[in-house]
This record gives sequence, structure tokens and C-alpha cells, in this order.
Amino acid sequence: MTDLFDLTGKKAVVVGGAGGIGQAIAEGLAEAGAQVMISSRKQPSLERAQGEIRANCGADVLIHAGDAAKEEDVEALLADAVGRMGAVDILVNSQGFNRKHPGTEFPVEDWDAMFDANVKSLMLTCKHFGKYFKDNEVHGKIINVSSVRGIRAVGNGGMGNVGYCATKGAVEMLTKAYASDLGPAVQVNAIGPTITYTPMMVGLLPDDEATRNDIAKAMPAQRIGYPADCKGPAIFLASAASDFVTGSTIYPDGGLTAVG
Repeated sequence: MTDLFDLTGKKAVVVGGAGGIGQAIAEGLAEAGAQVMISSRKQPSLERAQGEIRANCGADVLIHAGDAAKEEDVEALLADAVGRMGAVDILVNSQGFNRKHPGTEFPVEDWDAMFDANVKSLMLTCKHFGKYFKDNEVHGKIINVSSVRGIRAVGNGGMGNVGYCATKGAVEMLTKAYASDLGPAVQVNAIGPTITYTPMMVGLLPDDEATRNDIAKAMPAQRIGYPADCKGPAIFLASAASDFVTGSTIYPDGGLTAVG
């Protein structure tokens, strides 16, 4: 049974792996036996994440700086990953950000920037890594980080999440479309977490854990999410255990989508 989830010998690239959910997923894949390269735009952030992963689990992940919203950077990332690891079996897309504005006041430049980072970059990585998988007959796995906001809008007047909901809705459909496009040998799935205490959320959520969890008291789990909650779903979707799962989204959401 453990062989189903064993990633020994697999090679993984985690885009957006220098913090938050992406860093946790990179750490989880390494703990499951994969060799991992993390990528992000900023070299210092990559070096910090590399050190934290080493301290946490003893794994030495590789790092590559680049902007996944630029096609030439994605091509360079793929070439570097294949050159240094010998192959790639797993792609994780965890890049993206949120800028909150009322829907009637949303700046076009922020809208474009969010779609570049949250959607265009995923298309580019799926395009190039997907082609690599097909051309080299790799049984590949692609995991896109979506959100419950891709299927569920925010109440209380939206709280400025028009752009975020729109981009994550696009990720949901991009995942399904690429699952169809790249099948049968490549599985493409997504992970859709609920509100998660990542560096992006520091300052937006209370510092005290109990107070933070009060936000989620209507959910069955009665707490918000943490990056480590995405490790298990990622290992499953990267492993042989998910070979008949494609075009799907797993929601580590504490039951949010079940009750609301």
C-alpha cells in the first residue's frame, strides 16, 4: 500500500515554491522521496525556502529563479530542471497572488497582473511541461493550486475578491481542459484550499491562532487551513495512487464546500 504513495525516483518542479502552500508541497514531495526543484521570481526567497526545507526534513531542493508568466523563463526552467535532475515527472503550479478591490473600482493594471500570475503562467507551464511529457512519453502529473474561491464567491459584499475569484475559476477550467488535452498518459488535477494562513495572509488575519480559527467556526473542521494541509493531497495527486484521477479538484477546505 505504501508503494502507491512512494515518490522515490520521481523528479518534481514546484513553481511558486518559495513560500506558503508551494513550499509546503515541495517539502511534502521531498519527504515522499521525490527530488524537487522549486522556482520563484526572487532568488533570496528561494534561498530562504531552500534552507527551511533542509532544516525541516533534511532534503536539499534545487532552486531556479524566473517569472512563469514569461514564456522564455518557463522554457529556461524546464531546460534547467531536465539538465540538473535528468527528467521531470511532476509539475506543481502554486504561483499567484491576490489584490483586493471593490468590483466597481478594480484597476485594470491589477486585473491584468493577477491574470498574468494566476492564469497565464499556469497555461505556459502546462503548455511546455505538458509537451515535454508527451514528447518523451512520460507518465506525468500536473497539480495546479486553485482555491474554493474558484467555485464559491465570497459573501459579505465580496470583500474585494472579484479578481481572485475570477482567476481561480479560470484555474478550475484550465485544469479540466488540460486534463482532456494531455490525456491519457498525463494526469492534470488541482488542489483548492480554503482560507489558509500563508505569508500572503499575515496582517490580514489575526495573529492569535484561536482568534483566527473563530473565523471558521461555521465549518465542520472549525479552523482555518495551514500550508501543511495541502501536503497530503499533493502527494496523492503526484503518486500512482491517483493514476485514474484527472480533471478533478481536491478541496482541503475543512468542509466549507460541504456546508455553504
